[in-house]
Amino acid sequence: MTHEASTVLSECAHTAGTYRKRDVAIVRGEGVWVYDEAGRKYLDAIGGIGANVLGHRHPYFSTELKSQIDLTLSVPELLCNNTRAEYQSALLSLFPPCYDRVFLCNGGAEANEAALKFARVLSQKTPLVALNFGYHGKTLGALSVTHNPKYREPFEPLYHPVHFLPQGNIERLNEVFDGDPPAAFIFEGVQGEGGVRTPESEYVKTVSHRVQEGGGYVIADEVQCGFGRTGRWWGFEAHGVEPDFVVLGKAIGNGVPLSAVVLHKRVGQLPPLAHTTTFGGNPLSCRAGLATIEVMKQESLVEQAAQRGEQFRHLLREARLSNVRELRGEGLMIGVELKERAGRYLAELQQEGVLALLAGPRVLRALPPYVISEDEMNFLAGRFIEVLRNEKN
Repeated sequence: MTHEASTVLSECAHTAGTYRKRDVAIVRGEGVWVYDEAGRKYLDAIGGIGANVLGHRHPYFSTELKSQIDLTLSVPELLCNNTRAEYQSALLSLFPPCYDRVFLCNGGAEANEAALKFARVLSQKTPLVALNFGYHGKTLGALSVTHNPKYREPFEPLYHPVHFLPQGNIERLNEVFDGDPPAAFIFEGVQGEGGVRTPESEYVKTVSHRVQEGGGYVIADEVQCGFGRTGRWWGFEAHGVEPDFVVLGKAIGNGVPLSAVVLHKRVGQLPPLAHTTTFGGNPLSCRAGLATIEVMKQESLVEQAAQRGEQFRHLLREARLSNVRELRGEGLMIGVELKERAGRYLAELQQEGVLALLAGPRVLRALPPYVISEDEMNFLAGRFIEVLRNEKN
């Protein structure tokens, strides 16, 4: 038995079993590449499920984290901290001046949970509104507004009522407003787990306006589609709305656990203890956040994400693959919808040196780091084309 096989067997023996693990053990990374125990090299288009935007071992990022380790790791928000204060200011500088406060936490689901709680306590309303195919996490509150029944049904009854809206369906929207006005409407600028789908902007604007007019709040879930992933800083920018809460995660820490809820000025004062967290805003995560913002700006990575994403789509369009139904997404939030189930292609891509994801049964998804070069994108697209051309009837 190889050392790698031993590692895979050992981890599978001790894990709780909630993940379907692949038969590969990754031990190190460099840029957009990762290496297994046998030294095999893979282009990492999983990218920490969209978190590792600077790739692996970025020198500036690593240096900054090491410097923070020598100072302090944990200072809860009961006390103030210079690194946290600096990060809050830097993060808010990426938004218009109408966003002036931030709640820091650890992961996307927790941040969505906090935003939903904030909307409820401030609006004093109960119903929630979400879109079909939306995904917002697996904690009980976030799960309640996640559309896919396979995630929700084992844990029902969940939070109630939650209204799921089909894209563009005004009749269903009117039905929702025939009852109690919603506390919140939550949406993704580009839906990730739900198939890399871009919602209809006019519908998003209509729902947002109706909810805000009724005294509720709009929550933009930017956990996967935000922070440059779509080739713009924020996914909601494409829809012409001004959310009350903007939820961030994944990319903002470049792999270090960090998430946030950014608050619009029109949001009232939150009650003390409305949501708290032991590790939220810890100095190590905040230093990671600061370093990520700095590299993003210095290396123009938002613009690069737009360019490299268009490069991928251009190459696949030129290939005219017969089993591709649609190319989805924006920037480096890449979805390739097939005319068949996509699962088997993940293993074939892995054999060809690419680690990728699914986004539903028929969609291959790639979330590579923003630092991916033109040549590396040619490699990624080339392996997709090669594997998809070798379809089996």
